Order: sequence, then structure tokens, then C-alpha cells
Amino acid sequence: MGTYGRAGADAASLHRGRLEAFVVRARRVEAHSLAADWDGLVALAGAPYMVTALGNGEAQVRQEYPAEEVVESAAARVRPLLLEGDACSYLKALAAVGYFCRELPHDTQWVKAARAEWRTRVEPNAARESGYQVMIGDTATGRTAELDDRKLATAWIYGDVVHHDTDLLKEADPFGLSERFRAAVPLVAWIMIKAIELLNYVRVLQAADLLELPTELFDREVVLTSTCWEHTVRAYAAPVGTPAPADALAPFSDTWIPLSGSAVLRHADD
Repeated sequence: MGTYGRAGADAASLHRGRLEAFVVRARRVEAHSLAADWDGLVALAGAPYMVTALGNGEAQVRQEYPAEEVVESAAARVRPLLLEGDACSYLKALAAVGYFCRELPHDTQWVKAARAEWRTRVEPNAARESGYQVMIGDTATGRTAELDDRKLATAWIYGDVVHHDTDLLKEADPFGLSERFRAAVPLVAWIMIKAIELLNYVRVLQAADLLELPTELFDREVVLTSTCWEHTVRAYAAPVGTPAPADALAPFSDTWIPLSGSAVLRHADD
């Protein structure tokens, strides 16, 4: 009985730690500018496009996405959620929710469905019923190539943005940066949605006292809202080479003289 109890405590601690990591990461995703317009984010995940008939059997297909650097920053925030080795990964957080809700059939079914949906959308070789295939051909050489949107998106995320995976880039290079980005935007938006939905699920479980996570986890600062710092401090000056205090609580020696008057000190490279 004691061994079982210890094992159970260890498992709960492990899953709780993973949820803590996920909450911090998911709150950063939630705070991204793309998530400020929820309806817009949902639309973006659906790869919106407009088709205009031009006559004579021709049509114009138009897609308009946010600037690449905006999506790039979002991709950087969601990237750890994709890596199963990272403590904050989506699948680890989902498994943790499943652990704490293992006696609740409705929640257990939700976790299973969410896991299946995640793998279908994210894993490059998972079977799925939706998506698109891009085929290109060179009439001069006769060479052809094809990739689906999921692999093109992966090439943009891990080749163009957060890594420089040469194998992925080599495979996707014939399609160009534009095709890789066009495929990646809906995937990044979809991952953001899934992360925020799971975060809200965790919030509900926390409110129901099922998780016992630290309350400050949901309130502490996870993104910077200002990058301008202004502090009131006590300033001292001493000859070059004068030893600094041993630590933050140690007093200044008599060699250090407090600055007074209206002196203004500036730090510059020159």
C-alpha cells in the first residue's frame, strides 16, 4: 500500500509539473497578437481563400495572410508544444489532464478525441481526410515534385524559422518560400487555438480543485507589456578597479562615494 501510494504521488507530481510548464507556455501563446482576434484566428486556421470567376474557364484564387514576421513570432511561441520531449508539450499536457480526470468518463473521452485530432493535424505521416497537395512540373526538363500542405508547413517552421533543417529545406525548396509559408499559417493558427482551448480546460479543472496547481501560475507575468525600464536607485562611484561589494546585501566600502547633485551618467558604446 505504501509503495502504491508513493508511485501515485510521483505520477501526480510528474503530471502536475508538466501542466505547470504548459500553462506558462500556453499563456504566452494566448497573449500573442494573433490571438487577440479569436474569430480571425479561427478563420486563419481554416486557410481562408476567395475565388473570383474571370470567364473563359479561368478563376482567380486569393489568400491574404498576416505579415511573415507576425506568424514567425507565433510559430516560435508554439514550437515547444510540438516537441514531445519538451516538458510543456501539448501531448504531455493532454496526458496530464487525462491522469487527473481518469475517473471522469466525459473528460477521458475529450482527451482521447483531442489527442487523435492533434496527431492527425500535426504529425507528418498521420492519415487524414483533409488538406491539399501541391504539384509542380518543369516542361523543359520533365521533372515533377509534390508535397502536401503539412510537410510544406513543417519545412517552414523547422527549416525557415525556428531551425535550419537542411533536409526539410532541400525537399521543399522547389516549391519556394511562399508555398511553405502559405501552408504554415493555418497550422500555426490551429496550434494556437488548440493550446488556448486546452489552457481554458485546465483553468476549469483548476477551479474545480482537481489539479491543485499553484494559483500564481495563472497570474504571474509571462510576456512583457513594456520594454522601457526606469528605476530610482542609489548611485555610487569609485576609482576603476575598486572591488564591488561581496553581494547585494554587503555594504559599500568607504572608497565608494555616493553621487549627489544633478549629475547625469550615460552608458554608450563609445
